[in-house]
Amino acid sequence: MKRRNFIKSSVVASTSLMMPAFFKSVTPNHMSSRSGKILVVIQLSGGNDGLNTIIPFENDIYYNMRPTVAIPKTEVLGISDELGFHPSLAPLRDLYNNGELSIINSVGYPNPDRSHFRSMDIWQTASASNEYLSTGWLGRYLDSECEGYPVYHALEVDEGLSLALKGAHRSGFAMDNPNRIKQAANYHYLKRARQQTQASEENISYLYKTLTDTQESADYLFEQSKVHKSKITYPNTKLAKDLKQIAELITADTATQIYYVSLGGFDTHAAQKGKQQRLLKQYAEAVKAFTDDLKSNDLFDDAVIMTFSEFGRRVKQNAGGGTDHGTANNVFMMGGKLKKAGFYNAAPNLSNLQNDDLIYEIDFRRIYVDLLGNWLEADADKVLKGQFKGLKLV
Repeated sequence: MKRRNFIKSSVVASTSLMMPAFFKSVTPNHMSSRSGKILVVIQLSGGNDGLNTIIPFENDIYYNMRPTVAIPKTEVLGISDELGFHPSLAPLRDLYNNGELSIINSVGYPNPDRSHFRSMDIWQTASASNEYLSTGWLGRYLDSECEGYPVYHALEVDEGLSLALKGAHRSGFAMDNPNRIKQAANYHYLKRARQQTQASEENISYLYKTLTDTQESADYLFEQSKVHKSKITYPNTKLAKDLKQIAELITADTATQIYYVSLGGFDTHAAQKGKQQRLLKQYAEAVKAFTDDLKSNDLFDDAVIMTFSEFGRRVKQNAGGGTDHGTANNVFMMGGKLKKAGFYNAAPNLSNLQNDDLIYEIDFRRIYVDLLGNWLEADADKVLKGQFKGLKLV
């Protein structure tokens, strides 16, 4: 049995830990404090409706195509002559007014795929639509730039690790809760694995090493989670709790540079207005608390927060009072050191559609160039396996 298959089939794999192959040993000597800049990625899973998030409230086509789904002009939070926020995004208005929010419209890629799984893979791997990669864009950053760094240099607050953080040789670390992961990373799993498998000594040694590395990472993150407790009041939602945990780890000077978190439920084929309103409210309130937390600790200038979804929705509403899978969408960038705040580009052109869908204007990989090359100071062309021109947002 191969080592990787052995680990996958052992009882250790049944824990909530995500144990990437080829972990480096994480000894106390590696547990230095973070240095440099922080990247936080927020994924809105399911395909958030961008047209009802950033609303073209002066466009008659928008209202004609969405007689019941469109947000009434009287409810839109106007932030320019033509565009406004969904009312649930009111908590983000100060960020916009302060020059701490950049909105990129019509973001997508050539030959868009309307499958949730495939489009998310494209975004997470930074591949072309006809290309299939097994490593993520942040995983390849770890491969190329993070030799000798601890596995928690990139941390996903979840029970499993997204493809975005999986590299060929190095991957991120997944942790839903510091207390739970410390309890799970316990040597009694190895004893059970011995009893349940007929593994060679080589496999057992490899499992010991993997479990040791995992336990040391869990111990470190558990101890870091106790260093600082936020004084900011966060909403009682899953996303808010995740972002609070991230803020506390950042403030504790944890040796983690990249954080990844998700909010699901945006596949609004029916009864969209109420569902999206609730989800955007959760998102905006959680992000407001998170950014306030970073600011209160003089850390907001050290962070960039990107929010994306795998695709937008169709311009025309469907018969169920919802919208179906679309193409281009908006992306949010937040931080105290943005080089271009406000709207990066104009609203989507609703008069020029392709197959009744928005035509993308900005390739999403151009945003990754900014994050990798300008913010993380990496070789973006190497990581993205191609040359893309950045947007100079950070």
